[in-house]
Amino acid sequence: MMRTRPLKVALLGCGVVGSEVARIMTTHADDLTARIGAPVELAGIAVRRPGRVRAGVPEELVTTDATALVKREDIDVVVEVIGGIEPARTLITTAFEHGASVVSANKALLAQDGAALHAAAEQHGVDLYYEAAVAGAIPLVRPLRESLAGDKVNRVLGIVNGTTNFILDKMDSSGAGYSEALDEATALGYAEADPTADVEGFDAAAKAAILAGIAFHTRVRLDDVYREGMTEVTAADFASAKQMGCTIKLLAICERAADGRSVTARVHPAMIPLTHPLASVREAYNAVFIEADAAGQLMFYGPGAGGSPTASAVLGDLVAVCRNKVAGTTGPGESAYTRLPVSTMGEVVTRYHISLDVADKPGVLAQVATVFAEHGVSIDTVRQQGKDGEASLVVVTHRAADAALSATVEALRKLDTVRGVASIMRVEGE
Repeated sequence: MMRTRPLKVALLGCGVVGSEVARIMTTHADDLTARIGAPVELAGIAVRRPGRVRAGVPEELVTTDATALVKREDIDVVVEVIGGIEPARTLITTAFEHGASVVSANKALLAQDGAALHAAAEQHGVDLYYEAAVAGAIPLVRPLRESLAGDKVNRVLGIVNGTTNFILDKMDSSGAGYSEALDEATALGYAEADPTADVEGFDAAAKAAILAGIAFHTRVRLDDVYREGMTEVTAADFASAKQMGCTIKLLAICERAADGRSVTARVHPAMIPLTHPLASVREAYNAVFIEADAAGQLMFYGPGAGGSPTASAVLGDLVAVCRNKVAGTTGPGESAYTRLPVSTMGEVVTRYHISLDVADKPGVLAQVATVFAEHGVSIDTVRQQGKDGEASLVVVTHRAADAALSATVEALRKLDTVRGVASIMRVEGE
């Protein structure tokens, strides 16, 4: 039987994503009603600058008093797309206190305070959904949280930032330098005026924290995620990658240790074989590769940002939360029963590609090989090129711990025959 009283929704934020959410709620109202089992009504839109509200947004619903909006007793669901830590955190907890469920796209807040927000939602008997916080329109959070709930996820490897993937893709396909590729990304609207959050890996690190927590049923905060940006990646790195049959991607990597006693979460540029599915992800697209015991290897691919794709994820959560309201229940909350510790980057084991500038004279290779051996790092391949007394030495290792590799590099810098370390790149996906 259809419920006649409408479910009322408060929208916090009306920018690119928020305005698209409002548009879809208005134009698809009949379909949403049929899918939910009750009418759904946009009851208020909180913004900071009412003069900037986009065309098509009902002006009579706009307010600058977000606190008063979320405190309204008739509000059933709050959709938060304003981003940042405050006032979003206070508004969300206030909504919980007044009996409203929350749909959020706020990756930074969830990565920092997800545990506290989940606890508050559980205390007040409401939902907290956030599919749009990771990888835009790609269904990822719900499959990890629900579809794979009976499986054991061992690894999540993904491209979760469209800006960085666009830049690296252009560097790979055209031979452009980082600055040129960034300028093109900015001109096309893929990069913000200040791209720091993207190119330095902050955005991807927040998403990695969320994915690791869900995948491994443990609490992973943003501070637990090792982060390295991609601004130092050069055309020479791509040339080296091509010689190895690889390309370079900025990857978010979440792994369960082989003994199952800890997890790691990290974001950094890495060489990845051209045979790996992630290597073919082009332009500003996102993709996440999941490895699980029973399901095996799964690939999720699609647009990772933008108004319409992100709004699609928001609306999916809105339908799920509203259905729960109609049924008088709540969906799955936080699952952190494993309480696994998060290992440091020094304990991570992977392969490495190291490019050294060395003197072009006899005995250099033997000296370098000795340093690697002394630190327990096994060499897979070596390539040397020399001219006019200078040379480059490219070393690819077998799998080694990051701490051992770091100690090796420090020792190499002390050799008189080593002029400098041109680059260090991890090799993943093998």
